[in-house]
Amino acid sequence: MTTIDPRKLGPRARKVKILATIGPASADPDMLRRLVRAGADAFRVNLSHGEHETHARSIAAIRALEKELHRPLAILCDLQGPKLRVGAFAEGRALIPHGARFTLDRDPTPGDATRVQLPHPELFGLMDKGQRLLINDGKIRLRVVEASADAITCTAEVGGVISDRKGVNVPDAEVPIPALTEKDRRDLAFAMEQNADWIGLSFVQRPEDLVEARKLMGGRGALCAKIEKPQAIKRLAEIIELADGVMVARGDLGVELNPEEVPPLQKKIVNATRLLGKPVIVATQMLESMIESPAPTRAEVSDVANAVYDGADCVMLSAETAAGQWPEEAVLMMDAIARQVERDDAYQGRVRMLATPPDPTTADALAHACMTIADTVSIGAIAVFTSTGVSARRVSRERPSVPVMVLTPSVAVARRVALVWGAHSVATKDIGSFEEMIGKAKRMALRHGMATKDSKLVVLAGVPFGVAGATNLLHVVTLKGDELEQHGG
Repeated sequence: MTTIDPRKLGPRARKVKILATIGPASADPDMLRRLVRAGADAFRVNLSHGEHETHARSIAAIRALEKELHRPLAILCDLQGPKLRVGAFAEGRALIPHGARFTLDRDPTPGDATRVQLPHPELFGLMDKGQRLLINDGKIRLRVVEASADAITCTAEVGGVISDRKGVNVPDAEVPIPALTEKDRRDLAFAMEQNADWIGLSFVQRPEDLVEARKLMGGRGALCAKIEKPQAIKRLAEIIELADGVMVARGDLGVELNPEEVPPLQKKIVNATRLLGKPVIVATQMLESMIESPAPTRAEVSDVANAVYDGADCVMLSAETAAGQWPEEAVLMMDAIARQVERDDAYQGRVRMLATPPDPTTADALAHACMTIADTVSIGAIAVFTSTGVSARRVSRERPSVPVMVLTPSVAVARRVALVWGAHSVATKDIGSFEEMIGKAKRMALRHGMATKDSKLVVLAGVPFGVAGATNLLHVVTLKGDELEQHGG
């Protein structure tokens, strides 16, 4: 039996991935190391907060950890997006009584309990009577009674304290603003300079919102569409088609929708993304109480478990690891929940309740066959040779019962695949022949603790080797157990 180098991280004892947000509580290199060892597979850099210099230090620390632990780690840089906000108040805040009239207008004069500036000209002329405006994450709910080119007069269905520059949500209209602000463009350029693996595009409303970001990325990195606007649901299939992955951003989605509408939408988005074989992340408030408590609520545990049962590729921690008092414990808890769910005898059946029929292509047929073989024969792992990561996503879409070892000559692909369900990515030299492919698959399976003597491997690749999109070869091999020694270690 092969012994894994203790300095390295062996394969996770789960298939769902954990994305942890970096912030003041987790930016220290030692804490980042502890989070990876606790179970974090990827890190989110929230560009809404902090300076580029601070983020660059965190990214450098993650890249150093990759070398230390011999594990590709994905970095997702999350753009702030076009956040709508009210202007300032004469006293910094005001109280809007329930049922009172309140006006949002173009006048830059500091506001009071009756009015405030709305510094977004695109909203004037857009709003109609009866539509809603939600302020401060929905804590204040206004209903439009009259709208003109200069003012939007509302009734406060739910009043309360409103203060300077609080956020505004417009759930009943598609706001004609670009998905990228000037700040986002600067942040995106920074993320590309830092070789970010994923870019999170906030407040996507329509497929066209992805086009500019994709163009600015210039073929580098992968684009994750954050679904947090009701308007995005209307064109969900088109958005998923254009994106490389999707995030169910339940925070703003829960502000603009009734709370009871979010769970079925979460399942709809997860299923629609899985059908297209793209990674889907479930995010926001998953273990929210662990910001201050070392233990989650039972409801939060169930929430995480349900996302795992639904077959999400990845579950995300936000403030829990960015600013919470228990960042390491939050990752350990999420890891424990995922492992417990995946040990459930009913788990495999649950994640396959979604039928994912293969497309009529050789590559899809072979990916489906990998899953069937693993169900029929005792298999240690599926070894996928890929130069783009597409084959790995195809195999993962089938939710096989064994891990997927992704072997790629591209470090960028190895990192990107770190968000994909069941994938254990390994950056390794390219192959040039069938014999070399089989030998490498056996050695890597032994070296990474995914197989032992007499284990079987399913190997998926394409001939000619090194050509993207040529997946056409499936082979089942049995290990003798001495392949590493025969190769000199």
